[in-house]
Amino acid sequence: MSETTDKTAIRDAATIILLRQGADGPAVLMGQRGATAAFMPDKFVFPGGALDAADAQVPVTMPEPCRARMAQGHANPDALAAAAIREMWEETGLMMGLPGDWADAPTDWQRFTAHGLRPDAGGLRFIFRAITPPGRPRRFDARFFLADAGAIVGDLDDFSAACDELSHLHWVPLAKARKLNLPFITEVVLAEVQAMALSKDIPDTVPFFDNSTGVSTFRRIA
Repeated sequence: MSETTDKTAIRDAATIILLRQGADGPAVLMGQRGATAAFMPDKFVFPGGALDAADAQVPVTMPEPCRARMAQGHANPDALAAAAIREMWEETGLMMGLPGDWADAPTDWQRFTAHGLRPDAGGLRFIFRAITPPGRPRRFDARFFLADAGAIVGDLDDFSAACDELSHLHWVPLAKARKLNLPFITEVVLAEVQAMALSKDIPDTVPFFDNSTGVSTFRRIA
């Protein structure tokens, strides 16, 4: 089976943990995957998904030092940032961008640019990396980005433009999010985000759960 058809081949992916201040403190945007989904059915997750080839054509630049840390994984940091912004927009209808024209936008981005916006990665912070263990129906090398909801253009509660990949999109108080039906790695990332929210500092290293082989390894990316 070729790499293009092997569903268990490890694919680069990107996810955004979007935070806003609510009446009960910080809240995170989450949605529920469908019961028949091949990957993580019924689980509550952050918006995100696999890297597309066209994401490398998107004119965004990850801020440093996140960009340098991501490059250690032999990935294209800017393309992954674009993938995260695109997936959030597709799955929630929320747009992260700045006013501007983008005449030669790829087809997948033309509805985004129709709003007079160019995607912007300036508000993204790389905070976590994890590779799905062997034996799963889908495997990803996922980079998790933290972003403040202030970087979103428009109504934070308007999900009318979302596709149907995630249901029950809603803002969950960060203190209660870990009570949802979560994948293990999502629960781990939420614990990291809670610690950051309390300290209000971004750590100098990024946690990395490497399950690329049968042996699970944890290390930190400096």
